[in-house]
Amino acid sequence: MLGGSVWIACIRYVISLAGIILLYSIMSQSRYSTKKTIACYTSFCVVLILAACIWYTVDWENCVRMSAFVMFLAFAVFSLCLSSDPLFLAIYKLALSFYLLAVFLIGGIQVSLMFFDGNVWADVITRIVLIVLMAWLMERYVKDSIRGFSHYVQSELDRFSAAVMVICILFGIAFILNPNLIHERTPFRLIQIATNFFLVSALQLLVYRLYLHMGKEKEYQTENQLIKMNQRLLERNMELLEESVESGRRIRHDVRHHNAVIAEYARLGQNEELLSYLKEYQEETDKSVAQVICANTAVNNILAAYTRKAEKQQIKVTLDVELERDFAIPSIDLIAILANAYENAIYGCMEVKKQTPERECVIHLMLKRKNQKLVIFCSNTCTKETTLQNGQPRPEFTGGIGVLSIIKTAVKFDGEYDFKNDHGVFVFRLIMNIPQEMKQEETTGKGSVACQK
Repeated sequence: MLGGSVWIACIRYVISLAGIILLYSIMSQSRYSTKKTIACYTSFCVVLILAACIWYTVDWENCVRMSAFVMFLAFAVFSLCLSSDPLFLAIYKLALSFYLLAVFLIGGIQVSLMFFDGNVWADVITRIVLIVLMAWLMERYVKDSIRGFSHYVQSELDRFSAAVMVICILFGIAFILNPNLIHERTPFRLIQIATNFFLVSALQLLVYRLYLHMGKEKEYQTENQLIKMNQRLLERNMELLEESVESGRRIRHDVRHHNAVIAEYARLGQNEELLSYLKEYQEETDKSVAQVICANTAVNNILAAYTRKAEKQQIKVTLDVELERDFAIPSIDLIAILANAYENAIYGCMEVKKQTPERECVIHLMLKRKNQKLVIFCSNTCTKETTLQNGQPRPEFTGGIGVLSIIKTAVKFDGEYDFKNDHGVFVFRLIMNIPQEMKQEETTGKGSVACQK
């Protein structure tokens, strides 16, 4: 915009492209490694700048008018291909990057026009200083929070709000980069530019704080649900403990009577009657043995507790669980998923019984290991009105607790999950990766034991 030879234009193109790539890379995350990303951007810049310089030489007038738009449109398409962010979030970050581009472009031009009589090198140096300053501030104070903000925006932001924010930024950029006003040096023009920068920046800051607050509030809700889940698990463990204490008291009380009967049979020499009595006693003892669902003690106990609860509600339960005693995934994480899924299934069946008592309610729970994956499947009878919101069951159909806990634990192990209502049967499916480090530790431990043997 300040004229100059093709070499000056080339320097400006390099500075502008390098600046926007640097600022955009701080906010966004590439889907490729750092080295590959740098190589891709470098190749892109070389090709684009060579094409721009040729255009500048051949058709100077149209190049000055359209080159910036064409170059940064090409950059937008290329960066979207490299970004690992969802499309609408990547577009928002691009718009924000273009806004920062407008800041250092206009900043360089205005400083050059006002203080250095339109000197080209003053414009170039000012752009470099502004880019370095913004990159330093973002790297030191904004990088971590803006990437966390991206996570909150991705989970909370709706498409309409994203579109409004992007349009707002683009309107601000269009006003600032108006070629008919770019060379004005009036105080009113400077006030317009400063006001525009302030309003757009203030809007983005408000949006940033809004979604940061919403995301943290959602995290607090998740933590609250985890606390409630732990409370329920403690209640189930207390029930198991009380049952064990009561069973121990009953056994101690009955043993005295059994000993007295055995002693009397022995004293009278009634061996046949004694053997018959002992056989009956053995059969009765076998009936009272705790149900063994799987080898993992923690999972076995929690599933047994919820199975008894389901059977008290006259809900038919089918369990297909295969899990070794020492499993790679910690028991607390397994219980967080299984207990919530099982309890939500029971709650769904109880709601069905309230509406249609004659309908049979069934829960089927499967947990198996397939190679390096853990597969969990849970289905239960549910009302046909059970619907999903954002791929998750609504709180009113699950009792309001547990779904977020399941999702949080699944994400922790790079799990894939889904929920659906299959014509009155609610289905929850989950596949989780078994941690590699834990499996290696198990292998090393087994190898050490083998060596010792």
